[in-house]
Amino acid sequence: MGMVRTVAAVFGAIYLLVGLVGVVLPSPLLGLFEVNALHSIVHLLVGAILLYGVSTTPAAIMTTRGVGAVLLLLGVLGFITPDGMGLVPLGGNDIWLHLVTGAILLAAGYVGETADTRTTV
Repeated sequence: MGMVRTVAAVFGAIYLLVGLVGVVLPSPLLGLFEVNALHSIVHLLVGAILLYGVSTTPAAIMTTRGVGAVLLLLGVLGFITPDGMGLVPLGGNDIWLHLVTGAILLAAGYVGETADTRTTV
């Protein structure tokens, strides 16, 4: 399995786990991150999307780029609207978490395309 597929698998599993924990435990999650039911559902969806990406290298590239871009956008939105327009908490520690994980996923989607393509050709 190539690097981009591995990154999609690891982050997919993490987001699924965080989504499940967010459903079971009261907020703030781990004492650091504010979550609500919708936020937990989004985490479950992100995890499922990333795990779908494990199926093939092109799917992993597409999902890591797409999810990475969305997470970067959410990180920036956390500065503008920390309460996520009343829908999901985006401020506080969620800002840096979204920015960091988004950057890692986006980088994996672009670096992985080159690295994984070279090894499969």
